[in-house]
Amino acid sequence: MRPRRRHNLTAIREPQRVVTYHLLDALATVPHLPDAASLRLIDVGSGGGLPGVPLAIVRPQWRVTLLDSNRKKAAFLRQAAAELALANVAVAAMRAEEHVPEAPFDVAISRAFADLTQFAAAARHLVRPHGWLLAMKGVYPREELKALPSVFRVVAVPAMNVPGLEGERHLVIMQAMTESRVA
Repeated sequence: MRPRRRHNLTAIREPQRVVTYHLLDALATVPHLPDAASLRLIDVGSGGGLPGVPLAIVRPQWRVTLLDSNRKKAAFLRQAAAELALANVAVAAMRAEEHVPEAPFDVAISRAFADLTQFAAAARHLVRPHGWLLAMKGVYPREELKALPSVFRVVAVPAMNVPGLEGERHLVIMQAMTESRVA
C-alpha cells in the first residue's frame, strides 16, 4: 500500500485558524448569494476547494463545479467530494478560459484567483447573460474597481463579517452586462 501524500493546499495549519480563515471566510459569502432553490455555481481557481466545497455542503440543492488548472489540486478536489459524499459537486481540471460548460452558470465566484479585470475576463463566458461574478477580496479594491471594463456593472461591494478574522474582507458583486467575451 502506498503512503498517502500530503498536498500543500494552504499555509494555515492550526485548526482554529483553518476554521476562521477558510471555512468561515467561505461561508461569509452565503448571505450575498442568490437565495435560489437551485443554482449553478462555479468556483474559479478553486485550489483547496474554497469557497466551493463549503458552499456545496451548506447548499446541497445547488450544482457546484470546482475549477482549477492544477491537475493535482483537481485530483484532491475529486477525492474530497467523494469522501464528503457531495453528489452536487463536479470538478474540472483546466484553465477558466478553456472551460466550456454544458450550460451556463448562474454565478462564478473566486477567492484569491486574480485581480478583478482578469477574473471577469476569464469567467465571463462561464455565466449566463446578466449572470453574477463574485470576487472575494481583502481590503476594499478601489484601484481594481476603477480598472474594471464598463461591460461589467458593480452591483455592490459589501464588507463581510468573518468571526475571528482580523483584517478586512469584501465581496465584489458584478453583473456581466453583455454576452460578448472580454479580451
